[in-house]
Amino acid sequence: MPTTSSIIYAGDPHGDFRAIIESALTLRPEAVIILGDFGLSVPLQIELEEISRLSSVFWIPGNHDYDSPSLYSNLFESDYAGNNIDGRVVDIGDLKVAGLGGIFRGKVWNPNEGIRWKKREDLLRFLPNNVTNNGLPLRHEAAIWPEDYERLSELSADILVTHEAPSCHQHGFQAIDLMAEMMGVKQIFHGHHHHYYQATLKGGITVTGAPIAGVVDQKGKLIF
Repeated sequence: MPTTSSIIYAGDPHGDFRAIIESALTLRPEAVIILGDFGLSVPLQIELEEISRLSSVFWIPGNHDYDSPSLYSNLFESDYAGNNIDGRVVDIGDLKVAGLGGIFRGKVWNPNEGIRWKKREDLLRFLPNNVTNNGLPLRHEAAIWPEDYERLSELSADILVTHEAPSCHQHGFQAIDLMAEMMGVKQIFHGHHHHYYQATLKGGITVTGAPIAGVVDQKGKLIF
């Protein structure tokens, strides 16, 4: 198994990448995984140029990464665009890591209220303006879509990284718990709520909430 510093997990930077850079320079992990809400004023490769040759950088989007075309472009059209693991599983060392970006939005799907739109193509019939490559306004791209959730849940992984929180957080969702169980994961790392904590779900899945602009290691220990 990889060492505890082989992957580090970064909470929502919101424009502050100091912890990511300093942690990577110190620990030299195999990979850095950023959990959304970047707040980029420049393309991501410029922000992380100092560590570009030290560690692989993977990421999932948060809800605020869709707040404007420039925030979106600086992330999704950066040199790290291919390292977006939202909706897929990647191998990092001996670990399989799955990613689920975005948040639950009532105008698409809130698991506590029900599904309004299951597939993007259903909503597209009612929308005249193309704003992203999928043809959706950015605010709808920020949503967790049922079609993506179902497809990812059919895969297997050791770790699940999400922007949205599981049920152990007061504002979390049991749907994240269920996904983790279906995929057979042992650990969940999430962002979005800006404070550090650790918890354990039923079935022994450990959860780490990463702090805003902070970093945790593979065991969920706060390192910055």
